[in-house]
Amino acid sequence: MERMKKYLLATVACAALWPACAADVELLEEIIAKINGDIITRTEIEKSRRQLRAELSQRGLKGEQLETEFKEREPGILASRIDQLLLQQKGRDLSINVDAEVSKQINEIMRQYKITDPEELAKLVREQTGQLFEDYKNEMKNSMITQRVIQQEVGSKINIPKSEKEAYYNEHKKDFEREERLFLRELLVSTEGKDAAGIAAAQKKATDLVARARKGEKFPDLVRDNSDAASAREDGFIGAFKRGDLKKELEDILWAQQRNFVTDPIKIENGFLILKIEERHKAGLAALEEVEGEISEKLYMTRFQPKIREYLTALRQDAFLEIKDGWVDSSAAPGKETKWTDPAQLKPETVTKEEVAANPRRKRLLWLVPIPGTKSAPKEDK
Repeated sequence: MERMKKYLLATVACAALWPACAADVELLEEIIAKINGDIITRTEIEKSRRQLRAELSQRGLKGEQLETEFKEREPGILASRIDQLLLQQKGRDLSINVDAEVSKQINEIMRQYKITDPEELAKLVREQTGQLFEDYKNEMKNSMITQRVIQQEVGSKINIPKSEKEAYYNEHKKDFEREERLFLRELLVSTEGKDAAGIAAAQKKATDLVARARKGEKFPDLVRDNSDAASAREDGFIGAFKRGDLKKELEDILWAQQRNFVTDPIKIENGFLILKIEERHKAGLAALEEVEGEISEKLYMTRFQPKIREYLTALRQDAFLEIKDGWVDSSAAPGKETKWTDPAQLKPETVTKEEVAANPRRKRLLWLVPIPGTKSAPKEDK
């Protein structure tokens, strides 16, 4: 990757330093922005544009509505990419390592799709995302790093005082009037295609899982590792239910119980079903203690986005950042100079047009031109 970056920089430097080089070098990529030691290319921006269109299309937007939304969000694409790189760089500065989390996530994907062969996984990734597996894995890694940086540097420093939560509760009591509802998770041990012995084994497995859940093992973990239902991808969560929403035999069991109750295995047509009451709302005004977490989340989010933007602005102020003419960082730091530097106008430690012309060998060594803002060139590969 570093060699590719050097080559891309060389291509641009050659075009700027000596027009005659154009005969020797084919322009493979256009660099849009330089952020410390990283670059953003036109190809990356175009990829982000395609992803934005796909996202809007998946939301059901079409025609003029899609185009309007796209035009509103398109100017933020470059800023978003700068944000990502700054956070990834900060992650490296903080020595954040997410390799274990990446491996765990990949193993989870393989488990969910019942894949054991890495080549099968690579094929699945290519079919569903259009990406090579390594690119997909790197995106996952970078996403985890940025999330960790945000949580460590921003989220962990936001505190909501108890008094503020109480005040919010008293001012918004109408928002906490509840209908009576059950919030459920499910775990299914399938019996499809099984003979009598297989069905007996499935029942024993379900019984053992109930015992483990009642002893305190986390139900979502049990679901991820054992459930045959599609809801396993959502940790078994199947939603909220009012009285009358469920079959009578299930209602008779569940409405008599409280939060965290786990049923015995329930025999259904295709297996043994285990249900857990994740939450239960009683009818009427919820007590502060019942909704304190919800209030904390609301108040937290009102602070979170402004704090993230404040943090990213500070990272921009401290960064070496140059943006090519014609492109705009919509989240630019006030007063920050980001004008693109012409390599031909750099300080004396870089090669000049005359030096290039006087020494033909420099045509092959143009990648040695220091990146603007640095004092030395990278070492030549042997």
